[in-house]
Parts: sequence; structure tokens; C-alpha cells
Amino acid sequence: MPTYDFDGEVAFVTGAARGQGRSHAVAYAEHGADVVVADLAGQSGAAQYPLATEADLAETVSRVEATGQRALPVRMDVRDERDVEAAVDEALTEYGKIDILANNAGIWHVADLVELEAEHWEKTLATDLKGAWLCAKHVGTHFADRGDGGRIVSTASTAALVGTRGSGHYAAAKHGLVGLTKSLALELAEYDVTVNAVAPTGVATPLIDGILESIGEAALSRVSDASGSMNVLDEQFVDPRDVSEAFLWLSSDAARCVTGAVLPVDAGMTAK
Repeated sequence: MPTYDFDGEVAFVTGAARGQGRSHAVAYAEHGADVVVADLAGQSGAAQYPLATEADLAETVSRVEATGQRALPVRMDVRDERDVEAAVDEALTEYGKIDILANNAGIWHVADLVELEAEHWEKTLATDLKGAWLCAKHVGTHFADRGDGGRIVSTASTAALVGTRGSGHYAAAKHGLVGLTKSLALELAEYDVTVNAVAPTGVATPLIDGILESIGEAALSRVSDASGSMNVLDEQFVDPRDVSEAFLWLSSDAARCVTGAVLPVDAGMTAK
């Protein structure tokens, strides 16, 4: 495993209560960063599966603190600019700075576009695209004001790189996230801020388990088969830590000349 040095740095991780976000939060802490553990930690009606809970958020905090690093739990809705601004202000009050934004919060909803209710289009884009922009806006403002660099890494998806049947609204949001990433990379370069995205294939998280329980394996197979997510490598789903390793690298000095990039962690899915 590569060794990264985030001693003295602060990572702000959204969607951190479980799954990929928890993995990222713990990974940053294992390499020396203090962590803002941000999550809605409640139900919003925007997803087809149970979202993370306060108990999940507390568990992530416990795992971060077990590394010897500090953890600041923050409950926020990435769709609400007042929530995001307040969370960033709280982090700055507690730690004095933010060095890394791991823009991970998101939801997945399954339905064909011709059958999709407008509210689910709006909720998906509000969480997966608008939420990422709001977090980047307010943390990016801090980076610009400070003027000495920063890292933004966002969770895209293989659905950001290809079309998908059964979750086209999710694909639209994630394609938009790629455009957001590349545009922010241009705008924040003068402040020595790099902006990148990671595009995972299916990841073994509670989200997948919740979707399976909600819509059934047959419906999920229809989505995954049509989008080509049968991976080249012998991995049905990648592990959250596989994605965290990409976040760590893109957040480190080793990737200081990488910006505006989308890094697939897809076991070869998009190579087909």
C-alpha cells in the first residue's frame, strides 16, 4: 500500500457516514489527516433505499478517532446551500482550514427515463450534481481566499462515461459532474487547487444492498447488464478501499500535476 503524508491536513468528506465515504474518511485519517465527517444522516425521501443514520455517522467518527486523528461530525444536506455554508464554517471554526474536499455524497435511483417521475429527476440531480457544486463552491472559496492550494476529488461513476439504461437521470448527473470537474479545474488552477473525479464501477456498499432489497436482483441486473458493468477483471463489485486509494493519490503531492481528470476505478468496465 502506498504511503501518503497528510499530517497537519484537514479532509472534508461528504456522504461519510457509511460506504465509500466512510472508507475515504478512515483512509485519510490513517495517513495523518483530521477529518470532517459530513452526512445527512437521515432519510430524505430522495432514494429507493434507506440512507445512513446518526448511528452510522457515529460509527465513522469512532473509526476515524481510532486512528489517533480528530473527527468532526457534521450533519448537512448537500442540496441546501445554507447547510453547506454552515458546515464549512463549522469546520473552519474547529480546524482553522480545509485542505481536501472529498465530494462523495450522492444517491442512486433506478427507473427508465420515459417512466421517471419529475421529482426523482430533480432529487437525483440536486444531490449528485448541485450538491457537489455547492460543496466545491464553498470549500473552493476558502481555497481561493487562502491562496496556497487545495484538492477537490469528487465521486463520479462509470455512468459518467457511458450511457445506462434504467438510471439515465443518474448518468446525466454524473456526466454533469465531469463537466463541473473540468471547469473548476480551469477556474481554480490560479490558486494551485487541483480538481479531479474518480469513476468507480459498482462498489460493495450498503447502497447496493439497499437497491437489491428495494427493486430486486432482476431489475438491477437489467440496469447493470445494459450499461456494460460486467467488469473485465474478475470482480463483481470493487471494494470501497479500492476507490479510497484513488482519492488518496489524487489528494496527494504525487498527483500535484493532475487536474481536470476522471480516473476510472472500474475493473476494466469502460475498456470494453
